[in-house]
Amino acid sequence: MPLGVRIFAVYFLFVGLSGWFVLSTVMDEIRPGVRQSTEETLVDTANLLAEILRDEVRSGNLAQSHLPALLEAYGRRRPQASIWGLTKNQVNHRIYVTDARGEVLLDSSGRAVGQDYSRWNDVYLTLRGEYGARSTREDPDNPDSSVMYVAAPILDGQEVIGVVSVAKPNRTLQPYIERSQRRLGWLGAGLIALGLAIGALLSWWLSAALGRVTRFAQAVSEGRRAESPGVRSGELGQLATAVEQMRTELEGKAYVERYVHTLTHELKSPLAAIRGAAELLGGELLDGEMPAEQRRRFVANIQQEGARLQQLSERLLHLAQVEQRQGLEERVEVPLAALVEELVSAQQARIAAGDLRVELALEPALRLCGERFLLRQALANLLDNALDFTPPGGLIRFGAERRGAFIELYLFNEGEAIPDYALARLTERFYSLPRPAGGRKSTGLGLNFVQEVVDLHGGELAIGNIEGGVQVRLSLPGI
Repeated sequence: MPLGVRIFAVYFLFVGLSGWFVLSTVMDEIRPGVRQSTEETLVDTANLLAEILRDEVRSGNLAQSHLPALLEAYGRRRPQASIWGLTKNQVNHRIYVTDARGEVLLDSSGRAVGQDYSRWNDVYLTLRGEYGARSTREDPDNPDSSVMYVAAPILDGQEVIGVVSVAKPNRTLQPYIERSQRRLGWLGAGLIALGLAIGALLSWWLSAALGRVTRFAQAVSEGRRAESPGVRSGELGQLATAVEQMRTELEGKAYVERYVHTLTHELKSPLAAIRGAAELLGGELLDGEMPAEQRRRFVANIQQEGARLQQLSERLLHLAQVEQRQGLEERVEVPLAALVEELVSAQQARIAAGDLRVELALEPALRLCGERFLLRQALANLLDNALDFTPPGGLIRFGAERRGAFIELYLFNEGEAIPDYALARLTERFYSLPRPAGGRKSTGLGLNFVQEVVDLHGGELAIGNIEGGVQVRLSLPGI
């Protein structure tokens, strides 16, 4: 299982369980919380009524007072109140008053006057000087029919002369409880979903960052070119920087070691030729018997091998600079036709000496996107190869066309076909075929350099035989 999935699974489990626990706990607390608030209001109402009713209860004129009519009128009221979106269209309080013995003197419902309520907790406890309250079901089989009763003492000095009880059915509170639970449920579910979405995003980001670092490390371990993973902050940024530094150090050491071996091998042949020619010339100076033609030939060998050494060192330097890169230093617009014309113009002397024909079939509007110096060097190497392998009087032709976001550049030269065994090795470092003119090989670095430049630009290089000669196809990003 991917690391990001495991992180999200743990996060999902933690957030889900925590959210469910908190939400269920809060949901369970809504009902008692609402009832506690209602009870607190009933306490205030009962104590207020106790003060209002004190004189009538003390004088024994409660039944003959105007209070029964007031309670009856109270029960008929229709408030039509909108309370947080819920409409209240009737009053729900029941109020009854008992004397000091617990006998009901007044009942707003009109059904308990004269009954003995002294054993109900609200009356019983209040008459004993304690806080009196109870919750009783109107229907014993229906738990939702419970009614909350809160009582307050009617005092004459310190003496309890009666009790006033205020009752409210719990079912009248249920709409408010359900509304709060629904709103809290939606809000809680939304917060949990938001938390999970943030967790998913965090897991995706972490997994993606780790994936980039992992792919970068794998590319480094396989010796492939790879750009920095682009993680710049926190521990992952430090890890990416450490891997980048490790890659630079390891590649630098391995690169120097490889090039020392290859350069030593390639320098043996020209140095041996120079040394042999120098020894022969030195011996001739001692005995003076070497003919002038032979001396010229040895001097020419020394010059030729010296030029070869210079070319080898320059191309190795260019190749080393390209191979050490992980990306382009710039991406600019490069007119293709103008670039090719510049290269052909620079080689005009060789073209004229070989009586070669050069055809340019390039639209002026075609433009490459990349690093101009590297593109020029790559095309110059390809043109050098074409000039080397084209027989006198032969044809070299440049062509190009746009294919989507890329430009396909074709370079054809007349000449012998490339042997099948060599086709797959043409871009290998130091691999070269004998030139038709003198049978000598080149440094074997030109096509390897071209391949590196093409790879840096994200393009493709293909070399193959076609009718009449050889064609090189370059696919490079265009504008």
